[in-house]
Amino acid sequence: MSPSRPLRAEPGPSLDSGSASARAEISATAAKDSIADPLNAVIAQRVRQYRQQLGYTVAQLAESSGISKGMLSKIENGQASPSLSTLARVAAALSVPVTALFRGLEEEHDALYVPAGQGLEIVRDGTRVGHRYRLLGSMRGDHKRLEPLLVTLTDDSEVFPLFQHPGTEFIYMLDGAMVYGYGSSRYSLRDGDALEFAGEVPHGPVELQRTPIRFLSIIAYGTPPSLTTN
Repeated sequence: MSPSRPLRAEPGPSLDSGSASARAEISATAAKDSIADPLNAVIAQRVRQYRQQLGYTVAQLAESSGISKGMLSKIENGQASPSLSTLARVAAALSVPVTALFRGLEEEHDALYVPAGQGLEIVRDGTRVGHRYRLLGSMRGDHKRLEPLLVTLTDDSEVFPLFQHPGTEFIYMLDGAMVYGYGSSRYSLRDGDALEFAGEVPHGPVELQRTPIRFLSIIAYGTPPSLTTN
Protein backbone atom coordinates (compact mmCIF):
# COMPACT_ATOMS: atom_id res chain seq x y z
CA MET A 1 0.00 0.00 0.00
CA SER A 2 1.63 3.21 -1.09
CA PRO A 3 1.94 6.01 1.46
CA SER A 4 -0.73 8.62 1.20
CA ARG A 5 0.25 11.87 -0.41
CA PRO A 6 -0.82 15.16 1.15
CA LEU A 7 -3.56 16.96 -0.69
CA ARG A 8 -2.41 20.10 -2.40
CA ALA A 9 -4.81 23.01 -2.53
CA GLU A 10 -5.52 24.22 -6.01
CA PRO A 11 -5.03 27.96 -6.45
CA GLY A 12 -8.31 29.83 -6.53
CA PRO A 13 -9.20 32.57 -9.00
CA SER A 14 -7.21 35.74 -8.41
CA LEU A 15 -8.91 39.07 -7.78
CA ASP A 16 -7.23 40.86 -10.62
CA SER A 17 -7.92 44.38 -11.80
CA GLY A 18 -10.43 43.04 -14.31
CA SER A 19 -12.54 41.49 -11.52
CA ALA A 20 -12.37 44.68 -9.46
CA SER A 21 -13.43 46.66 -12.48
CA ALA A 22 -16.35 44.30 -13.08
CA ARG A 23 -17.47 44.62 -9.46
CA ALA A 24 -17.30 48.39 -9.68
CA GLU A 25 -19.40 48.30 -12.85
CA ILE A 26 -21.99 46.07 -11.18
CA SER A 27 -22.14 48.40 -8.16
CA ALA A 28 -22.56 51.44 -10.39
CA THR A 29 -25.33 49.72 -12.33
CA ALA A 30 -27.12 48.79 -9.10
CA ALA A 31 -26.86 52.38 -7.86
CA LYS A 32 -28.30 53.71 -11.11
CA ASP A 33 -31.11 51.17 -10.96
CA SER A 34 -31.99 52.20 -7.39
CA ILE A 35 -32.40 55.79 -8.61
CA ALA A 36 -34.10 54.90 -11.89
CA ASP A 37 -36.82 52.70 -10.38
CA PRO A 38 -38.65 55.42 -8.36
CA LEU A 39 -38.01 57.95 -11.13
CA ASN A 40 -39.52 55.67 -13.77
CA ALA A 41 -42.48 54.95 -11.49
CA VAL A 42 -43.22 58.67 -11.08
CA ILE A 43 -42.86 59.33 -14.82
CA ALA A 44 -45.15 56.36 -15.57
CA GLN A 45 -47.82 57.67 -13.20
CA ARG A 46 -47.66 61.23 -14.54
CA VAL A 47 -47.74 60.25 -18.24
CA ARG A 48 -50.74 57.99 -17.65
CA GLN A 49 -52.48 60.65 -15.55
CA TYR A 50 -52.09 63.44 -18.12
CA ARG A 51 -52.97 61.14 -21.03
CA GLN A 52 -56.20 60.04 -19.37
CA GLN A 53 -57.11 63.62 -18.48
CA LEU A 54 -56.91 64.47 -22.19
CA GLY A 55 -58.91 61.38 -23.10
CA TYR A 56 -56.10 60.01 -25.29
CA THR A 57 -55.44 56.34 -25.90
CA VAL A 58 -51.84 55.12 -25.92
CA ALA A 59 -52.06 54.90 -29.71
CA GLN A 60 -53.28 58.48 -30.01
CA LEU A 61 -50.51 59.79 -27.76
CA ALA A 62 -47.97 57.78 -29.73
CA GLU A 63 -49.14 59.37 -32.96
CA SER A 64 -49.20 62.87 -31.46
CA SER A 65 -45.74 62.60 -29.91
CA GLY A 66 -44.07 60.64 -32.71
CA ILE A 67 -43.01 57.92 -30.28
CA SER A 68 -43.81 54.28 -30.86
CA LYS A 69 -46.78 52.74 -29.09
CA GLY A 70 -44.52 50.05 -27.66
CA MET A 71 -42.17 52.59 -26.11
CA LEU A 72 -45.06 54.55 -24.60
CA SER A 73 -46.48 51.36 -23.10
CA LYS A 74 -43.11 50.64 -21.50
CA ILE A 75 -42.91 54.19 -20.15
CA GLU A 76 -46.40 53.97 -18.63
CA ASN A 77 -45.52 50.64 -17.02
CA GLY A 78 -42.21 51.92 -15.62
CA GLN A 79 -40.27 49.48 -17.77
CA ALA A 80 -38.21 52.06 -19.66
CA SER A 81 -35.82 54.87 -18.78
CA PRO A 82 -36.72 57.43 -21.46
CA SER A 83 -34.23 60.06 -22.55
CA LEU A 84 -34.88 63.72 -21.88
CA SER A 85 -35.62 64.32 -25.56
CA THR A 86 -38.22 61.54 -25.51
CA LEU A 87 -39.84 63.01 -22.40
CA ALA A 88 -39.85 66.45 -24.04
CA ARG A 89 -41.82 65.06 -26.99
CA VAL A 90 -44.27 63.31 -24.67
CA ALA A 91 -44.71 66.46 -22.57
CA ALA A 92 -45.31 68.58 -25.69
CA ALA A 93 -47.98 66.15 -26.88
CA LEU A 94 -49.62 66.32 -23.45
CA SER A 95 -49.36 70.15 -23.37
CA VAL A 96 -47.49 70.15 -20.05
CA PRO A 97 -43.94 71.23 -19.15
CA VAL A 98 -41.33 68.48 -18.91
CA THR A 99 -40.97 69.16 -15.19
CA ALA A 100 -44.62 68.13 -14.70
CA LEU A 101 -43.61 64.54 -15.50
CA PHE A 102 -41.31 64.49 -12.45
CA ARG A 103 -43.78 66.06 -10.04
CA GLY A 104 -44.17 64.02 -6.89
CA LEU A 105 -40.70 62.45 -6.82
CA GLU A 106 -39.25 64.73 -4.15
CA GLU A 107 -42.49 65.04 -2.22
CA GLU A 108 -42.30 61.33 -1.38
CA HIS A 109 -39.34 62.17 0.87
CA ASP A 110 -40.81 65.38 2.29
CA ALA A 111 -41.90 64.35 5.79
CA LEU A 112 -41.68 66.34 9.00
CA TYR A 113 -40.74 64.65 12.28
CA VAL A 114 -41.18 66.53 15.54
CA PRO A 115 -39.95 64.68 18.66
CA ALA A 116 -42.06 64.82 21.82
CA GLY A 117 -41.75 68.11 23.65
CA GLN A 118 -40.35 69.94 20.66
CA GLY A 119 -41.86 72.14 17.99
CA LEU A 120 -41.66 75.82 17.19
CA GLU A 121 -43.27 78.29 19.60
CA ILE A 122 -45.19 80.79 17.47
CA VAL A 123 -47.16 83.98 18.04
CA ARG A 124 -50.87 83.99 17.23
CA ASP A 125 -53.81 86.27 18.04
CA GLY A 126 -54.31 84.48 21.35
CA THR A 127 -50.71 84.94 22.50
CA ARG A 128 -51.57 88.31 24.02
CA VAL A 129 -54.16 86.66 26.32
CA GLY A 130 -51.83 83.91 27.54
CA HIS A 131 -52.47 81.17 24.99
CA ARG A 132 -49.33 79.22 24.02
CA TYR A 133 -48.99 77.76 20.52
CA ARG A 134 -46.46 75.13 19.49
CA LEU A 135 -46.31 74.49 15.74
CA LEU A 136 -46.02 70.73 15.10
CA GLY A 137 -45.38 70.84 11.36
CA SER A 138 -45.55 72.93 8.22
CA MET A 139 -45.17 71.41 4.76
CA ARG A 140 -43.78 73.38 1.85
CA GLY A 141 -45.17 74.49 -1.48
CA ASP A 142 -48.46 73.00 -2.69
CA HIS A 143 -48.58 70.64 0.30
CA LYS A 144 -48.81 73.46 2.83
CA ARG A 145 -52.53 72.89 3.48
CA LEU A 146 -52.57 71.97 7.18
CA GLU A 147 -51.47 73.82 10.31
CA PRO A 148 -51.16 71.47 13.32
CA LEU A 149 -50.79 73.25 16.67
CA LEU A 150 -50.47 72.18 20.28
CA VAL A 151 -52.34 74.80 22.31
CA THR A 152 -51.75 75.23 26.05
CA LEU A 153 -53.90 77.30 28.42
CA THR A 154 -53.00 77.93 32.08
CA ASP A 155 -54.44 79.82 35.05
CA ASP A 156 -52.89 82.96 33.60
CA SER A 157 -54.67 82.54 30.26
CA GLU A 158 -57.74 84.57 29.41
CA VAL A 159 -60.87 83.45 27.57
CA PHE A 160 -61.26 84.71 24.00
CA PRO A 161 -64.23 83.39 21.98
CA LEU A 162 -63.66 85.68 19.00
CA PHE A 163 -61.04 83.85 16.90
CA GLN A 164 -61.71 83.84 13.15
CA HIS A 165 -59.63 82.46 10.28
CA PRO A 166 -60.00 80.78 6.86
CA GLY A 167 -60.45 77.03 6.52
CA THR A 168 -61.78 74.28 8.78
CA GLU A 169 -60.49 73.65 12.29
CA PHE A 170 -60.42 70.39 14.23
CA ILE A 171 -59.54 70.34 17.93
CA TYR A 172 -58.89 67.32 20.14
CA MET A 173 -58.68 67.66 23.91
CA LEU A 174 -55.62 66.13 25.57
CA ASP A 175 -55.80 67.48 29.16
CA GLY A 176 -58.00 69.72 31.28
CA ALA A 177 -61.55 70.91 30.79
CA MET A 178 -63.12 74.01 29.23
CA VAL A 179 -66.26 75.40 27.68
CA TYR A 180 -65.64 76.25 24.05
CA GLY A 181 -67.74 78.72 22.12
CA TYR A 182 -68.68 78.48 18.47
CA GLY A 183 -71.00 81.23 17.33
CA SER A 184 -73.90 81.15 19.77
CA SER A 185 -73.26 77.49 20.72
CA ARG A 186 -71.29 76.27 23.75
CA TYR A 187 -69.49 72.92 24.08
CA SER A 188 -68.10 71.35 27.25
CA LEU A 189 -64.79 69.74 26.28
CA ARG A 190 -62.74 67.29 28.35
CA ASP A 191 -60.01 64.72 27.73
CA GLY A 192 -60.72 62.82 24.51
CA ASP A 193 -63.43 65.16 23.22
CA ALA A 194 -63.21 66.51 19.68
CA LEU A 195 -64.81 69.41 17.84
CA GLU A 196 -64.72 70.39 14.16
CA PHE A 197 -66.00 73.67 12.75
CA ALA A 198 -65.69 76.38 10.11
CA GLY A 199 -62.94 78.83 11.00
CA GLU A 200 -64.82 81.88 9.68
CA VAL A 201 -67.37 81.66 12.53
CA PRO A 202 -66.20 83.33 15.80
CA HIS A 203 -64.91 80.68 18.20
CA GLY A 204 -62.68 80.11 21.21
CA PRO A 205 -62.65 79.21 24.93
CA VAL A 206 -65.28 80.96 27.05
CA GLU A 207 -64.59 79.24 30.40
CA LEU A 208 -61.44 77.51 31.69
CA GLN A 209 -62.75 74.85 34.08
CA ARG A 210 -59.66 72.72 34.80
CA THR A 211 -56.15 73.87 33.95
CA PRO A 212 -53.65 73.29 32.54
CA ILE A 213 -55.56 72.71 29.32
CA ARG A 214 -53.86 71.20 26.30
CA PHE A 215 -55.52 70.48 23.00
CA LEU A 216 -54.45 69.66 19.46
CA SER A 217 -55.69 72.16 16.88
CA ILE A 218 -55.48 71.27 13.17
CA ILE A 219 -56.51 73.92 10.66
CA ALA A 220 -57.12 72.73 7.10
CA TYR A 221 -56.94 75.42 4.44
CA GLY A 222 -58.17 73.27 1.54
CA THR A 223 -56.64 72.42 -1.82
CA PRO A 224 -54.57 75.13 -3.53
CA PRO A 225 -55.90 76.20 -6.96
CA SER A 226 -52.75 74.78 -8.62
CA LEU A 227 -53.81 71.26 -7.55
CA THR A 228 -57.43 71.56 -8.70
CA THR A 229 -58.27 69.52 -11.80
CA ASN A 230 -60.92 70.48 -14.30
